[in-house]
This record gives sequence, C-alpha cells and structure tokens, in this order.
Amino acid sequence: MQEVLSTLYTSLPYILGGCIVTVGSVTLALALGLVLGVPMAVAQVYGNKLVRFLVGVYVWFFRGTPILVLLFLLYFGIFWPLFQLSAFISSCIVLGLTSAAYQSQIFRGAIQSMPSGQLKASRALGMTDCSGISFIILPQAMRLALPGWSNEFSILLKDSALIYLLGASDIMARIHQMADSTQMHFTFSLLAGVLYFMITIVGLRLLRRFERKIYIPGYQHS
Repeated sequence: MQEVLSTLYTSLPYILGGCIVTVGSVTLALALGLVLGVPMAVAQVYGNKLVRFLVGVYVWFFRGTPILVLLFLLYFGIFWPLFQLSAFISSCIVLGLTSAAYQSQIFRGAIQSMPSGQLKASRALGMTDCSGISFIILPQAMRLALPGWSNEFSILLKDSALIYLLGASDIMARIHQMADSTQMHFTFSLLAGVLYFMITIVGLRLLRRFERKIYIPGYQHS
C-alpha cells in the first residue's frame, strides 16, 4: 500500500499537467460550439428552407458520426498531404464542430420558446429582424438555454477522453503511460475517474454560479 501511494504521489504532478490539456481542449471546443451553434439555431428558426435544410444536414452528420471517426478523419485524412494539424488543434476542432450541432438544438429550443409577439413588437418599433433577434430574442433565449448548455460541458469533457488516441498529452494519455510503466492499471484508471469527476464538479459549479448571476428575478416568459 505504501508503494502504491508513493507511486501516485510522485506521478501526480505529471498527470495533473494533462488536466491543463484536457480543460483547454474542452474550453476551446465549447467556445467554438457556441460561436457556431447560436447562428445555426437562429438559421433553423428564422432561415429559409434551404438554410434550414443545410443546417439540418450538418446537425444530422455530426450527431450521427462517432467522435473517434471524426478525429481520425480530420487528423489523418482531410488536410493530408498538404499539412497536418496538431493533435490538440484537431481535437478542439472536432469536439467544437460536434458540440455546435448539439448546442444549436439547445439554443433552437430556447428561441422557439420565446413569445412570437416579441419579434413583431420589435418590427413595430422600426427595428430590423436582425436587430430584433440580436438585441431582444437572443439575450432572453441565452438565459433560458444556460441550464441545458451547462450540461454540454460535462458531455464534452467525457468525449475529450478519446483525444489521447491522436497523441494529445491529456489526462488519459498520461494515465496510460504511468499505468503501462508501473503495471498499476486499476489504480491509475481510478485516479483518472477521480480527476474527471472533480473537473466536472468544479466546471458545473462555476457555470451554475454564472447562471445565478445573470438570472433576472421575477422574469418569466409566457
């Protein structure tokens, strides 16, 4: 037991370095998904038939294709032999594009839950549809979507456990290295589970705090 604890203690700084890579990839992917997901949600609600069809195809493709397949396609196939993206960048792009498909549906539901009269009222005030959506609909919809959007963080975190297969030096990559070198596979796998659990708890608590911060007391939509 003492030997196990000593091994964990000496290897912990190295493994914690992988937490930075994991959290970084998840954060960048979540941001990319947000930047792409919100316009796609707006397009699905207010766009013409062609735009809605194209967004629907995008959502269908990324929701129906396994993350691992997408990782291999981007890292080994799409840009080769012109150049090859790093494992970290490839991971962020794939996770972000996939997250955008899911986030678009979260925001689409929030936008559709808004009263249709608000957009009509903005037109009556002389605002364009773009201004009405940007300054009236979306600020309210984003607040309503935040609880569901927060769950996307934990989903991305679990999906990020696959990026070590590309060679990214994340938690799982370092866990595998230490487990192979010490033959303590169960112990290090348990450590990986604890680290992912702790990151999830901390991330969700921060998001819940942000949710409470932007909450408008007494606000309800009908």
